[in-house]
Amino acid sequence: MRWDVAISKTVGSGAQRFDLNVAFRSDVERLVLFGPSGAGKTMTLKAIAGLVRPDAGRIEMAGTTLFDAERGIDTPARQRDCGYLFQEYALFPHLNVRQNIAFGLATGWRNPRRDGGGAAVDRWLDALELRPFATRFPDQLSGGQRQRVALARALAGEPRALLLDEPASGLDQGETERLQDVLTQLAASGLAILLVEHDVELVMALSAHIYVVDFGRLIAEGTPQEISTNEAVRTAYLGVENGGDGDAADADA
Repeated sequence: MRWDVAISKTVGSGAQRFDLNVAFRSDVERLVLFGPSGAGKTMTLKAIAGLVRPDAGRIEMAGTTLFDAERGIDTPARQRDCGYLFQEYALFPHLNVRQNIAFGLATGWRNPRRDGGGAAVDRWLDALELRPFATRFPDQLSGGQRQRVALARALAGEPRALLLDEPASGLDQGETERLQDVLTQLAASGLAILLVEHDVELVMALSAHIYVVDFGRLIAEGTPQEISTNEAVRTAYLGVENGGDGDAADADA
């Protein structure tokens, strides 16, 4: 999967103004946007997904132009062939697990039937170990189960790329390890993955290439090994000084 992204966007004004200006090209299947809170990571992810419109620039995925301000191209989010996992999961409280997953396949305004979705839903119920919870509603699920339902919904339409916004947020260690296993398997299947994440261990385990974002700019990039040995990045963003261990800095989008 080739990504070619060069976008800019300004939000707010005066003291509240924020300028996003990021550009990268990559043929790597697994990419991570990493950095402190308010750096512009989620805005970048949403722009790629078609949920935020840049002021200028272009976005290409696998040779397909999704956005080009000069040419007037702005492909609707639903036609970009990207599955999107929201940080808060955004599940529909009045729909059961099966219906929430099937919603990723819906084309009209009607809610999916309680037994709808067919084989596409069955596949992800089994793959993500959700079959026992198929008739439950979101408020009857744990955080990890809700996250897997949202992930199944994003994958139900068999997208070319999976975009994830802080997928490990709010998960305990066991659930984070389960997520790592799932994403590793998806990446091995050839699915392109682009995620915003603050969990350093998950970032280092999953990503083939990391972009460090701050103040709306890409300030460093590299493999996990290169990023982990970059002293400036280690101190400012990984919470590590003088080669010691430390906790990750807050990197919520």
